[in-house]
Amino acid sequence: MENAFLQDWGITIMVFLPLVGALIMMLIPADQEENHKTIALGTSLLTAAIGFWLCVDFWNLGEAEWANLHYVVDRNWISVINAKYLVGVDGISIPLIALTLLVVPLVIIYSWNHIPNPGNPKAFLILILVLHTGMLGSFVAQDLVLFFVFFEVVLLPMYFMIGVWGGEDRLYASIKFFLYTLFGSALMLVSFLALYWSTGSDTFVMAELAERVRVEDVKLGTQVLIFGGMFMGFGIKVPMFPFHTWLPDAHTQAPTQGSVILAAVLLKLGTYGFIRIAIQILPEAAIEWAPWIGLLAVIGIIYGALGCLAQTDMKRLIAFSSVAHMGYVMLGIATLTDFGMNAAIFGMVAHGLITGMLFFIAGSVKDRFHTLEIKRLGGLLLQAPRMGWILGFCTMASLGLPGLAGFWGEFPAILAAYQPADGISAPLFRVYMVVAAIGTVLAAGYLLWLLQRTAFGTPSEEFENDPEIHDMVFTEYVAWVPLLVLIVLFGFVPHLIFDLTDGTVSGFADAVTALGK
Repeated sequence: MENAFLQDWGITIMVFLPLVGALIMMLIPADQEENHKTIALGTSLLTAAIGFWLCVDFWNLGEAEWANLHYVVDRNWISVINAKYLVGVDGISIPLIALTLLVVPLVIIYSWNHIPNPGNPKAFLILILVLHTGMLGSFVAQDLVLFFVFFEVVLLPMYFMIGVWGGEDRLYASIKFFLYTLFGSALMLVSFLALYWSTGSDTFVMAELAERVRVEDVKLGTQVLIFGGMFMGFGIKVPMFPFHTWLPDAHTQAPTQGSVILAAVLLKLGTYGFIRIAIQILPEAAIEWAPWIGLLAVIGIIYGALGCLAQTDMKRLIAFSSVAHMGYVMLGIATLTDFGMNAAIFGMVAHGLITGMLFFIAGSVKDRFHTLEIKRLGGLLLQAPRMGWILGFCTMASLGLPGLAGFWGEFPAILAAYQPADGISAPLFRVYMVVAAIGTVLAAGYLLWLLQRTAFGTPSEEFENDPEIHDMVFTEYVAWVPLLVLIVLFGFVPHLIFDLTDGTVSGFADAVTALGK
């Protein structure tokens, strides 16, 4: 039985509470730094408390109910176009909501003594809270217009975060990020409108549009074109090869907090959009697009890995690894099977935890050494042994070591490619499977190379007696330990996520299977 308060108010309060905190902070003078940090952290923790209460209540509904939409709020919003404020959660959205609720407070805790220059905690923390609302809203929206609004809300805060608090080339990176994402969003919006008109619909509700596409028997050519627009919008956000070039620049120039949020949550908006919107509404077009999505996914896996081997900057290497890891997620999605899409959602969570941790470590290395140039680093295990061991742990998780979360994000996605959905060429996807498997070997190469160059050996003469280089501090322990625990937990108990997502994903996969036969 769903809790009555959560049913009526839970999602809405969870989504908009960070905005309330941001508005309160606007009324407080900028020089009251401690007050701003306290309000931002308090708001994010209260949001997390409500959100995790919702997640626990959802879990208690039982496996039979996880495939259905719960805590639904359905209100008229823009009556002229019949857009609704329609929100709800199911087994797909709950893991990503939980990831967001975890990451944002940890980022704020890390920021306590890591506010980047120029030191303006008020503006910086307000942007994080606005991002929080946009990310949560995207994962609960069940109306295309509402989803698009939340999807766009995250654009401006990240643009300013990179453009104001970023590195030397921050203006170039922020504008590139903004233009790429905006271009994809424009095509995505055109696709939403085309879908609305081609189905003769009077609503933007996702589930109803999916039914209208089936009932109205929309021409396959029209569906394929509409899916193509969505593919561009979501593919740029993922980012898929060849739309990935904004990501290394954005990650390299962004402050640590921006990189963590970008890697842990924002990239997932693209992959989530593929499953929630593109495949749910247009399964027939998804079958047509699947070989191309799979091809770009495996190219991204190999290209990202080779790109990592060519990098001289630690953050840029981790950024290119995201291109490769999200390739595995997209390969799982491209199979259009319940096994593949379950693996993809697990991969989203695992990538968020592991790569978020790697960016946290890179930020702390930058604070101490004032550089991320790999050839200048070394001896981290001697100068900051705890940080060095955690870096080693995270590289093992990232390369997919069994027993850690990264394994369950990659191995099942590769396995799923052996037998894609009906209507998709199995021999072609088996070639993709082999290429993706080779990518895991390259991943081990670049990650172990990074670990060897930065953590092993002796410190360079430049930093040998530098008093600024020290081991972890209290805020780093608090921000990192939950992520490390979850990487191990999900590595040993993967069904915590697989059981949640399977019911909803199976429904989408069954619709594809029915068309493929």
